[in-house]
Amino acid sequence: MDVVRITSVEVLGHYRLRIGFSDGISRDVDLTGELHGPVFEPLADPGFFAQVRVDDELGTVVWPNGADLDPLVLHGDFEPASRLAHR
Repeated sequence: MDVVRITSVEVLGHYRLRIGFSDGISRDVDLTGELHGPVFEPLADPGFFAQVRVDDELGTVVWPNGADLDPLVLHGDFEPASRLAHR
């Protein structure tokens, strides 16, 4: 099985992204309440959040401060670790 990579990203609104994947799937992802920790604090600013881009080398979305997200979680294959830790 090939590793799923992110191929496109579009900002739909604050904390919401439309993400295209290498397997042809497109998902709208709402990250409200999912971004925890100091690296994600700048993303609270809508202007900074809108600076998201696809990193072709990593195959995921990234922001200028180095914040990135697991493409498999965004694809829906796995739950975020932060959610699993609260169980």
